[in-house]
Amino acid sequence: MSAFKRKTGMDVSEFQAYWKDLHGPIACNLPGLRRYVQNHTILSGYKRGEPAVDGIAELWFDDTAALRALASSGELRITQDDHAKFMDIAGYREVVTEDVVIKDGLVPKDGVKNIELVLRKKGMPPGKFHQYWIEHHGPLGASIPQVHRYVQSHTRLAAYKDGKEPSLDGFALTWFDDTQAMRAAATTEQYADTRADEDNFLTEPLDFVITKEHVLLG
Repeated sequence: MSAFKRKTGMDVSEFQAYWKDLHGPIACNLPGLRRYVQNHTILSGYKRGEPAVDGIAELWFDDTAALRALASSGELRITQDDHAKFMDIAGYREVVTEDVVIKDGLVPKDGVKNIELVLRKKGMPPGKFHQYWIEHHGPLGASIPQVHRYVQSHTRLAAYKDGKEPSLDGFALTWFDDTQAMRAAATTEQYADTRADEDNFLTEPLDFVITKEHVLLG
């Protein structure tokens, strides 16, 4: 998964069109790619200023061997070379994740997808953080009635090897019918309990964006 801002001076509509219609087909040629989803920040998210990111990309591969094969491919170099045409390279963040499905509901047709960029609480061991997120916090988020589907994308533990710190510890993805449903969710007791638990394992406040997802492959 990767999160990024658009190129400086680029109009939002121009960015979204380039990413989806021109860059998307290039990325779809990556060897071993099973599924490719672009998440575009909704236009209303710009009314109060610049959002945390303009887009989040999800790319699925079978395993580590597939990623190693990808790294030496010409298609990857072509895809990366194209990034500079629409992306702020300096702020680009990419992590290899593994999905944990917390609430296995259907994706609503023409719905919205909330994505939080997750950082664990300072000093919390990675293994303890990931376990807490799944086992304790996950059921709280899943209990919010308006949430149709809830997936946690956890940064793989290999990213912490030898004391390394990845740019993000994961992403939280939740699907709703629309932004009105999101506002209704924020008034529920379940939402209040979920938010209250965040201080136990997260660095707050979390960056987040409300997006429309575009499935380009898979």
